[in-house]
Amino acid sequence: MAATSGEQPVINKNKKHRKEKPWDTDDIDHWTIEPFAPDHNKGGIFTEESSFATLFPKYRENYLREVWSAVTKVLDPYGIACTLDLVHGSMSVRTTRKTFDPYIILKARDIIKLLARGVAITQAQKVLQDDMACDIIKIGNLVRNKDRFVKRRQRLIGPDGSTLKAIELLTQCYVLVQGNTVSVMGPYKSLKEVRRIVLDCMKNIHPIYRIKELMIRRELAKDPKLATESWDRFLPKFRKRHLKTSEKTSKKNEKLAVNDETRTKKEKPAKKVYTPFPPPQQPRKVDLQLESGEYFLKVHEREAREVQQRKQKQAEATLKRRAERAEAYVAPKEEAAPTVEEKRKRRHTEVDSDDRAGKSKKKKKDVTTEA
Repeated sequence: MAATSGEQPVINKNKKHRKEKPWDTDDIDHWTIEPFAPDHNKGGIFTEESSFATLFPKYRENYLREVWSAVTKVLDPYGIACTLDLVHGSMSVRTTRKTFDPYIILKARDIIKLLARGVAITQAQKVLQDDMACDIIKIGNLVRNKDRFVKRRQRLIGPDGSTLKAIELLTQCYVLVQGNTVSVMGPYKSLKEVRRIVLDCMKNIHPIYRIKELMIRRELAKDPKLATESWDRFLPKFRKRHLKTSEKTSKKNEKLAVNDETRTKKEKPAKKVYTPFPPPQQPRKVDLQLESGEYFLKVHEREAREVQQRKQKQAEATLKRRAERAEAYVAPKEEAAPTVEEKRKRRHTEVDSDDRAGKSKKKKKDVTTEA
């Protein structure tokens, strides 16, 4: 007993050099992202200047001119300088001696990119947050036909922006469709989902399928039992139905048969008898007027005659239309209900026919028995 109590517990080789950490308690969240403060920069001032520039379209010039003071105000606490060049149509950001965060210049670059793509400054300044990122998806070159591109882009927006609103609610992202690009702002994981939806929409896969999948995923995430299981059995599987070669040939044969029927139905025009003589000359308009006597009428008489003919045609057309409308209100012919005498006669005839049928059957049976 003494030998067993004096034995030390066996320690794994991998954990041999591990030491206790009294400062590491359970109430500390290791996944929280702490904001970058000037004290965290141990290196001091940057040795070189970093800068980014981007062009903007002409229609954004007035808005950027009005908002540029707000842009400088947003970037100033981080020590980033920004310039707006209206001559060349460009925006640029650069680091200064006051800049302490090495990554903030990339966030500033994202702000000017979003501003160039039509995002408002109130929304674009949220990119400076640590848990927020942006993605600009280019969709202009994905579809060749312009009409088809416009339809698919509108499909992404949906009626009254309902599809876009659903994507924003499910992914917790801000999405803006502008021209040939889609600007997205949100968490890193959600940006991936939105990019997938947009690219699939341009490939003629409706966004509603991805939206449905996201809704199912959100409901499954609430159940802690399914955290370690595969969700493939719950997710819908949408497949394109490809026709087999036999089905394709059958459809093709049906179309050919229909075309053959339409060709046979058309009557062939009778062959004209060949004559060496030219066709007779058609009468001129003046000749026809001379025959009818219209040529000798005065201008006002001719106009009155035309008006009368027009009115006569209109009256005939109205009468024809009224007759067509009245046909719908014509009551169908109703059969009169049979009287008592007619019912009796019908019963008698039915009974007589049954008796005759029964007698004929008996005769047949007697004949078969005798034979």
